[in-house]
Amino acid sequence: MDKKYIFKLTSIISGLSGLIIIFGVFIPIIKYEITSRQKYPVLISPVKTTLGGVLGWELKDSTQIENWFQDKEYLYDDLQNVSYTLSIPSLKINNAKVVIGGQDLKKNLIHFPGTATPGKIGNSVIFGHSVLPIFYNPLDYKTIFSKLPNLKKGDIIEINFDQVYFKYVVVSMFEVYPEDIQILEQEASDSYLTLVTCVPPGDPRMPRRLIVRAKIVPFN
Repeated sequence: MDKKYIFKLTSIISGLSGLIIIFGVFIPIIKYEITSRQKYPVLISPVKTTLGGVLGWELKDSTQIENWFQDKEYLYDDLQNVSYTLSIPSLKINNAKVVIGGQDLKKNLIHFPGTATPGKIGNSVIFGHSVLPIFYNPLDYKTIFSKLPNLKKGDIIEINFDQVYFKYVVVSMFEVYPEDIQILEQEASDSYLTLVTCVPPGDPRMPRRLIVRAKIVPFN
């Protein structure tokens, strides 16, 4: 077979493979952007007018939770090694480990220190990592919250804290910008659970946060 023909065929195949990879990365992000504007029309802060989020953001390691905040210092403190488990049946997440005050999202979910513990009056805030949904694996903490956008109002989140089981029902979902730290505020009326991940899943800029707010289901 002609070497020029082989070289040309190899180049075409390589080019097509590159295009497939590019489309595989960008199409899910673009699709999310379109659908999220319909699902989450209101953000806590005003819509940004600067192009900095597109052109000038410094990319950071999103597996380290200290890089998730722009206007608030994250105080790393897991010396007490307090942990519990979280399950989301609709996403096939089963007994995922949550560490209070942890740092590395590759190893577990992280409960923001200073927010209420599960079952208590207040707001328990849990952070988890996400990547492109095609890589979703509920057993891998790097991908565990990739399908969090698929949750719906009425879905159940289960917590096992110190051998006490709590159920929370999803009551709202919305997006915020990294500087909108109001999501950490406490609620004095009942026990709430807040799940947080970066969106669009797989976007290395981490431009926004998806917030899933759930309310405890009273014991019968």
